[in-house]
Amino acid sequence: MDPASIVDALGYPAAGLGILIESAGVPFPGETLLLAAAAWAAARHHSIVLVILFGFLGATVGANIGYYLGHRGGRPFVERFGSFFRIRPDHIARSELFFARHGDKAILASRFILGLRTWGSMLAGMSRMPFWRFQLFSALGALGWATAIGLAGYLLGNNLALIGAIVRALGFGGLVLVVLIAITLVVMRDRAARR
Repeated sequence: MDPASIVDALGYPAAGLGILIESAGVPFPGETLLLAAAAWAAARHHSIVLVILFGFLGATVGANIGYYLGHRGGRPFVERFGSFFRIRPDHIARSELFFARHGDKAILASRFILGLRTWGSMLAGMSRMPFWRFQLFSALGALGWATAIGLAGYLLGNNLALIGAIVRALGFGGLVLVVLIAITLVVMRDRAARR
């Protein structure tokens, strides 16, 4: 089932369903579903605020489930089920060290990093990060993530005709060239800022 048909069937709750599943520790395209829900809201003139709210709620509830599973099951649980998703014991050991040093920042940033978004909450629970700190940084990250992805999807949905016209005018090769130039400019700006 593609994301558009899930959103058509569920409406606003679809924005939170994917990220709830993903944040609970199951690899799932939560970001794609939120983007689709936001584009759906734009195309149908629905509320982007509700899309962002459902995305935030789904991310927060899913993260709490992941934290609980990691906290209650600990390392044996993650090792047992992590093997299904190619998480090796050495990955777990490195992530435990990383969370011990950078837990707050890791939870905040994990929303924006594929893979860490799926396992970050579980690893925080496993490493016994205090729940109130986890909750604070998880909620801040979830709000920032849901807002950024929701607005991107909404802008995409509002500009589908324009994007289609640009793709037709440039062709696929031209579009790839524009994207590569944009990426190059961002990387150059990042390197200049670091110096």
